Formats: sequence, structure tokens, C-alpha cells
Amino acid sequence: MVDLTAKPYFLDTEAIAWVEDTIAGMSDEEKIGQLFVNMGASRDEAYLVDALSRYHFGAVRYNPGPAADVHEQNRILQENSKVPLLIASNAEAGGNGACTDGTTVGFHIKVGATHDPRWAYELGRVSGVESAAIGCNWAFAPIVDLLRNWRNPIISNRSFGADPELVLECGKAYLRGMAESGVACAMKHFPGDGIDERDHHLSSAVNSLSTQEWDQTFGRVYAGMIDAGVQSVMVGHIMQPAYQRHFSPDTPDSGLLPGSLCKELVTDLLKGQLGFNGLVVTDASHMVGMTSAMKRSRVVPTAIAAGCDLFLFFNDPDEDFGYMMAGYRDGTITSERLHDALRRILGTKAALGLHRKAKTDIVPPAAEALAQIGLPSNRAVFDEITHRAVTLVKNVDPTILPVTPARYQRILVVPVKGPENAAAALFGGGGNPPWETVASMLRERGHEVEVFESAMDRLMKLPPEERHAGLMGMYAGKAPIADFVAKYDLVINVAKVVGGMQPVERVMWPASKGTPDLPWYVHEIPTIFMSVAAPFHLADAPAVKCFVNTYDSDDRTLSATLDKLGVGADAFHGVSPVDAFCGMVDTRI
Repeated sequence: MVDLTAKPYFLDTEAIAWVEDTIAGMSDEEKIGQLFVNMGASRDEAYLVDALSRYHFGAVRYNPGPAADVHEQNRILQENSKVPLLIASNAEAGGNGACTDGTTVGFHIKVGATHDPRWAYELGRVSGVESAAIGCNWAFAPIVDLLRNWRNPIISNRSFGADPELVLECGKAYLRGMAESGVACAMKHFPGDGIDERDHHLSSAVNSLSTQEWDQTFGRVYAGMIDAGVQSVMVGHIMQPAYQRHFSPDTPDSGLLPGSLCKELVTDLLKGQLGFNGLVVTDASHMVGMTSAMKRSRVVPTAIAAGCDLFLFFNDPDEDFGYMMAGYRDGTITSERLHDALRRILGTKAALGLHRKAKTDIVPPAAEALAQIGLPSNRAVFDEITHRAVTLVKNVDPTILPVTPARYQRILVVPVKGPENAAAALFGGGGNPPWETVASMLRERGHEVEVFESAMDRLMKLPPEERHAGLMGMYAGKAPIADFVAKYDLVINVAKVVGGMQPVERVMWPASKGTPDLPWYVHEIPTIFMSVAAPFHLADAPAVKCFVNTYDSDDRTLSATLDKLGVGADAFHGVSPVDAFCGMVDTRI
């Protein structure tokens, strides 16, 4: 059972009385509603007020929008909720996770590449300032997963790295930064992502470490974050068979459960062995790692019975509310478990001081709030991190650098792409393709630049009736290597392959023969490979002699990278926080 006088609450007698009196004054419907984190379908005031009155939810996580719109949404929510709300931002990379006009600071992996927790603190600090300004008091961050499987598609840029010490120090620094603005953190995704190569949005996922291996890695990080006072934990839909069987030795394969539904992992391991006294929230409940484990009618109450305190997102609000209520009434959720969850939820709100504020004072005044968004001093943090993070992963031919017009007048920029799907479009962002941006910036620096257009791209421009003949020509067409070598001085491959809710994060090399789509020419012409998203593309281009990870495709990052290439190897300061060589021998040659 929770101790509200202890870490991370430290509540006094008055605050504890507020928690207990508030719970005592709730109807069963209001108690059940507190267990849900709502994803709003609209920012319309009538919708928000109606949803609050119907479902009594205890927390909110919304889709980002303009700061002014989110601020108004949060004002409406707090002023119309009977009990103050936890309102979460997804501040993984900066204030842009709270509002679309917020400040981008840097993905976790980019921060990790600085190998300096100071920049994780800055990530938390800036995220906290902008989240708090628009009325958010809870952050679904930091991400303290350990990226140890290069095939993992979902956290490839969302982890500080593979080393437990680096991840722990960065996680604690982020926590300190957020705390300055009074925002609580939810570290994620217990029991730990980065071991499986699958994405628990789309399938089951397993943390397959032994208990001893887990204790030395993920357990070490979680214990350190708990000791540092992290207020909440997000539990992923990730199995951990070794620890489930540690507490229940006779568990058959068919009885293995994702963390979000597993009492052995949440109650026995997290709250018991690790001593976590704070708030536990499930990851999103639409993810297949959760929904494929059992019927929805069982999923909803089982998550709370297992030890989670908050259930993230309704599917159908009426249906899920009914499932949770039925689970309480049939004893799946005991009265003791329900009240422990409620004490943790309200205890977190009291620890944030929400119980002492008038409803009209919880969200800061609009003018004051919006003035905190996009401060120049905060935007400058991005440039500092970029300078320290961009990584020259491989440089086995030191004659390739520097890249100057005097050495390389004629440059061919080759786009390198991955699978095309909706998730890639969602997470990849809009704007100019990075290969076009790189080409334009190189021209400004005095180079002659051509952007390669693949045969397949040319083929798709033809009328449908001409494509078959064009396809045959694509496979048959070849040209002397001497002609290619005579035409260009340097080739730069620019790869943008975006992960996030897709099963593979790999380069999709075209089925062409001898064309510049494929880096066959690494011994013919100096070649540089720039990855502007995933850090593991050496696995798909092992023969390149010069490889750079930029970690994002922001124009400022691309410009800084080209500046560094123009100076040479000494201009790069980043150190890969993951095994960018993917454990392979040929990637190092």
C-alpha cells in the first residue's frame, strides 16, 4: 500500500486529509472515472465539459496543437473538473511535445550522443517551462529504455543509448530539469524496450533478459530513477518472462503477460522488489501488445488489478467505463486495490500542489503563458546539442575529409529511403526532403550539385502503358564506370528512414543494377553516407568508408553537419550512444 508521507509525495497532514476526504466524497462512478486518462476527441468546450461530466476521468493526454489552443483546452478542463486533473504532454524531444509551436531541443539519442547529462537537463528544463506554461503538469518522459537491439524500430531515436549509466544519468538530469517547473515525470517503458526487434504497438514484444541480466541493466536504471524521486512509471506492453516466472515459477508460456497486465511485474517487481511508491500508468491501451493478450472486457480491469493505477485511453468510453465498473463489482479489482490506486492518483495531484489552488488559478494566465513558448535562449539549446552530438561514426579513409569546393567541385547527392507507410509519414515530419536541402546548402557553399533521380522514380512518371517497357530498360541499362567517375568528384548518400510503429527500420535498396542508387562505387569515388534519422544504417551500407549520424533532419542540423564536413574529422564531437556498427565485422572495414 502507498505511503503518502514518503517519496515521491512527501505529503503533510493537510494534503493527506484532502486525498482521503476527496475519495470519501466520491461516488463509485467518480472513483472508476479517476482511473482513466482521456485522449480528447475535440478541443470544443461543449465536448470537454460533457466528457468530464460523463466519465469523471482523472487525467488527460491530448494531441499537440498550437500553444494558444492547448492552453485554452487545459483552462476549460481544469475549471470544469470536480477534481484537479493530471494533464500530460509527450515532451520527449522538447516543448514541441506539448504544443506544435513549442521548442524542439533534441531526440533522446541526440542528447545521448553528447555524453553529457547537462543537455538532458536542458531537454527537461525547456520541456518543463513550455509544458507548464500551457497548463500541463505531467510529462510522459524521460524514456529510459536501453537500445541494445539495432533492429528495434520504435525507440531508435527515443533512447539515450545502450549504456545503463549514461541512460540513468541522463534520466535523472531530465527529471531535475522538469522539476524546476513543477512538472511530474513518467519514466517509460517498464519493464524495458530495446531488447526485442518488434514494436508493441503492432505485436507482442519481449524483454528476454534473465533476472540477473535485467538487474544489471534495466533494473539498475529503474532503481536509480526511483531513488532520484521519479513520480510515475509508464508500463509498456512488454513481457519479461524471467521475472514473471521468478515470482510465479509455474507460469506456462500461455500464461505470460505484457507488463501492463502482469501482477508479478507491476506489483511484485516494480512496487515490491524495487520499492516504487509512486503512480503507475499503462502505455496506450489500443496497442496490440496489450489488446491481443485477452478480451477487452478483461484487459481494462486486469490492468488495474495487476497494479497499474491509471489506464491510458478509452477505446469506446461507454464500453470501457462499463468494463472497469464491472471489474470492480465482480471483484477483479478489489476495494483495497481501487483505493490504493486512488490514493496514488490524488496523492500525485496533491504533491503538485493542485489541491491548494483555485480552479481558475491552475492554468497560468494566457499572456504570461504564451510568452514562454519559443524563447530564443531555449531555441539556442538545439544548436548547442547539435554541435556536440553529430557523430562521425566511421572514417576509415581519412583522405575523404574535408569537403570543400576546391577538393570536390562536382557532387552527386543520392536519396536513400525506407518503407513508405503512414507511420513513416506521421513521424517523418513534413518540409523539404533532406537530400534536397543538403543539395541546396552545398550549392550555397560553392559546389556543383546534382540530386540523383532513380530509375524507379523516372518510371513512375511515365504513363502506365509505357511502364513495362521502361522497366525492362531499367534492368538492362548500364553505363561505363569510367563515365560515372569522370562526371563526379564526390557522392553523398542522404538517408531518411523513419521508425515509429512499423516492423522494420531498414533501407529499401532498389532492384537496380549498377546505378547510383546502390553504393557500389565506394572504391571508385569518395563517398559519404549521412543518416538523418535511424542510427543503424551501417548494417545496410557496410562498405562505405565515411559514415555520419545526424540524429534528425532539421535544417539547422544539416547545415551544421555540412560545416563539420567542410572542416574535417576534428570538427565532430559526438560519440555514438549505441553500437552503430550493429555488432558486425564488415561494418568496421
